[in-house]
Amino acid sequence: MKAVILAGGQGTRLRPLTLKVPKPVVPIVNVPFLCYQLELLKKYNVDETILSVGYQPEKIESVLGQSNKLHYIVENVPLGTAGAYKNSESFLDGTTLVFNGDILCNFDLNKIIRFHQANSAIATIVLTQVGNPSSYGLVETTEDGRVTRFLEKPGLEDITCNTINAGCYVLEPEVLEMIPLGKNYSFEKSVFPDLLASGRAVYGYVAPGYWIDIGTPEKYLNAHLDILQRRFVPSVILPWEDSMPKLKPGANFLNSFISSSCAIGEKSQIFSSSINEGCRIGKRVIIDRSVIWSGVEIGDDTKIEGCVVGNSCQIGKNAVLSKTILGDNTVVLDNSQLEMSSK
Repeated sequence: MKAVILAGGQGTRLRPLTLKVPKPVVPIVNVPFLCYQLELLKKYNVDETILSVGYQPEKIESVLGQSNKLHYIVENVPLGTAGAYKNSESFLDGTTLVFNGDILCNFDLNKIIRFHQANSAIATIVLTQVGNPSSYGLVETTEDGRVTRFLEKPGLEDITCNTINAGCYVLEPEVLEMIPLGKNYSFEKSVFPDLLASGRAVYGYVAPGYWIDIGTPEKYLNAHLDILQRRFVPSVILPWEDSMPKLKPGANFLNSFISSSCAIGEKSQIFSSSINEGCRIGKRVIIDRSVIWSGVEIGDDTKIEGCVVGNSCQIGKNAVLSKTILGDNTVVLDNSQLEMSSK
């Protein structure tokens, strides 16, 4: 079986982090994001993967590399979820797995495929259960999983289920016939409702396991915390204990991954954080529940909590950063205090 990963978007919800780094390869615990999806597919013996890209495609290819199992196809104009799948048609020859390029999960793909085949479905939408359904588009199904209705961000009085589209599908080749070539076209707004209206067999499979959409800074940070605190164990092999950073006396870290090329100053404390290559962290620094990209310099006595810090930032001494997102090359002066507004 082949898979298509839809990774053509500009990652606008993750800006400023994605101004220079395309979302498919933003680091998750120092590993390019799409490596998690590719390793999951590899675990379930997916033969080939077609990666549909559009924004800074050369950077994505330079990070993920080339192989006869990974094909790149570029969207010259935005094609939407279904349009990107149609754009990959020349590579496809049968039942296909389709993934949105911003979901992190550990679904059992074999069970999903068997469910799809057992129901002779033309399309199977993988569903996940959420605690607050009002923020999502819901998918209603019968007891045996047949989709009956889509509800787009319903009011509290209209909520009938807690199952949402997880951005993972199993599709038969006939679905391609419904999608116009070269046009911006959506699975969610066009293809799936049209299949439902025509009476075709569209099923929803409620997948147990971990799932998160990493497309916003909050969810991006939460994905790190889930991995660092072992709430999610991915298929990717993470180098937890293979290397140690350079720690000065009194420095310590817990539930964190720090590249061995980093230097950590005296009495600095790091909790539930990911710190990428080449960072220099001063004395008595506290970093808590944060993500630090490569080449960052942090001055003495600074506190960073709940933040994401882009590449090559310079943060001065005695600064306080809380729930702040810094794009690449940002300079924070000594004694500054930055906190993201809750509005």
